[in-house]
Amino acid sequence: MSDAMETVDDDRTAGDGSTPDSPGARPASARTSNAARARKPRKATAERREEILQAAIRTFGSKGYHNGSLTEVAEQVGITHAGVLHHFGSKDKLLIEVLEFRDKVDVEHLEGQHLPGGVDMFRHLVTTARLNAARRGIVQAYTVITAESVTDGHPAAPWATNRFAGLREDLVDGLREMLRGAPDAPEDPSRPEQSDAALDVAASAVIAVMDGLQTQWLLDPDAVDLAGTTRFAIEAILASVVAGADRPRPLD
Repeated sequence: MSDAMETVDDDRTAGDGSTPDSPGARPASARTSNAARARKPRKATAERREEILQAAIRTFGSKGYHNGSLTEVAEQVGITHAGVLHHFGSKDKLLIEVLEFRDKVDVEHLEGQHLPGGVDMFRHLVTTARLNAARRGIVQAYTVITAESVTDGHPAAPWATNRFAGLREDLVDGLREMLRGAPDAPEDPSRPEQSDAALDVAASAVIAVMDGLQTQWLLDPDAVDLAGTTRFAIEAILASVVAGADRPRPLD
């Protein structure tokens, strides 16, 4: 029985080839019991899908998207290649769901499961770094796939592009709220160094710091305090933004 089939029809023939009304058919009670067992799903669909996602995270994280096969994913959860396709349709769709699952994991500990605003957003990023130190597989898959996404025709490229654009926008909103009191507050003409363009630079720097530290940590976890170094870098960026024109400029 393939993984793609979770139930059987009630009117299937008996195992000996007889129909329910034919001579020699098994007793109705036996047929009913066997049919009930056949109709029972091997695993709840949601549970099975998450198992496949976790297997794909391990496979894509260790081998990359192109080198990691669906057969390898399937073998980890005891199903067939066709079983994976039954749940996700294609390898590309599985990849996108892996990436979306990763983003869902990032906010599952938050109330309402969405990003907070203001300075709390940056506290959340530090918390995310602390949590990531205990979930290497997810960090590895994200790092490998986003790096691969810059290659021509990679199926994760649109997702990665949109994700970075959306994250920059969220971070700029958080900076506006922190500096001006609201995420949609207009620029202050008296503080041109805190313009939206300057905040966009700061947001890009925060993303770069987090992704770069994750790469270093994956390569040598004993050498990098992921949460502590992330906090240091984000606080340095925020302090520079808050100070504005008064910030130190040691490179000048």
